Amino acid sequence: MDNFGIIILEAIMTSSSKANLICILGPTASGKTAFAASLAHFLGGEILSADSRQVYRGMDIGTGKDYADYRVGDRTVPYHLIDIVDAGSEYNVFEYQKDFYKAFSEIQGRGAIPILCGGTGLYIEAVLKGYTLLQVPVNDELRMELETKSIDSLVQRLKTFRNPHNTTDTLIRKRLVRAIEIEEFLQVNPSAVGAIPEIHPVIFGMHIDRDSRRARITLRLKQRLENGMIDEAKRLLSSGISPEMLEFYGLEYKYLSRFVTGKISYHEMFNSLNVAIHQFAKRQMTWFRKMEREGTRIHWIDANHSLEEKLSCVTGILDPGSR
Repeated sequence: MDNFGIIILEAIMTSSSKANLICILGPTASGKTAFAASLAHFLGGEILSADSRQVYRGMDIGTGKDYADYRVGDRTVPYHLIDIVDAGSEYNVFEYQKDFYKAFSEIQGRGAIPILCGGTGLYIEAVLKGYTLLQVPVNDELRMELETKSIDSLVQRLKTFRNPHNTTDTLIRKRLVRAIEIEEFLQVNPSAVGAIPEIHPVIFGMHIDRDSRRARITLRLKQRLENGMIDEAKRLLSSGISPEMLEFYGLEYKYLSRFVTGKISYHEMFNSLNVAIHQFAKRQMTWFRKMEREGTRIHWIDANHSLEEKLSCVTGILDPGSR
């Protein structure tokens, strides 16, 4: 730990918030992972990923697992919640919350600083706000009842409980049935909650102007295609994952699947995917702004600043007297 690490750690320990978690969030291509890893390196901390697709093994290039970002100097910063389930399986926010709390407690037990880093707003809010943690059992009787229902009727049934926050709930029949199953369970078991540790976060957001973000996204997409992203999609399909399931994972895999199976041309794939990633980054920022409107304090840092400037910002926010 160098001088920056000592200063930041002291600021955390003496801050009025008594933070026990640092959160680094931001849109795709904002450099949040590299910064979080550098911060963890200086603090002797460990990274907790908040990315809904990086949990899957074998889905590396398409989900943006930039493993090199975790290498700082001669040390690989420990990271968690990446490569924890097989590609082709489904993973949800409830499972993420359970896995996060387990890893969070283990990191604390080692006396290290947990640093949450990612861009999946739902996952971030689930742990920061302590969403209800549930293990909902399969309801075979309900599934048999729903088997004959149309997608539209299933959507309407789900809406009697809530408006789906995840659009894939209404696009994939299996997810739609599971969403109804969870809501039915909650009706009968409203207090079925698990133990939730106290989280006192200090949250930093990587702010990047629109033009810089768009340029980074397009450049990164070109680099990933050159580095084997198409071959990765082909390998996933050859491993037994259906094109429909690969599309379910969205963004890169949606358009790569369509290209590999001959439904669209390379030009169509690249242009459509490029636009989709830009739109995704915009939705991420919309989610973070919503968090702010609902009372979450996010300290924004210019993504174009140097590492030293970013670390100075963190120190100054945690300990204003150090400026």
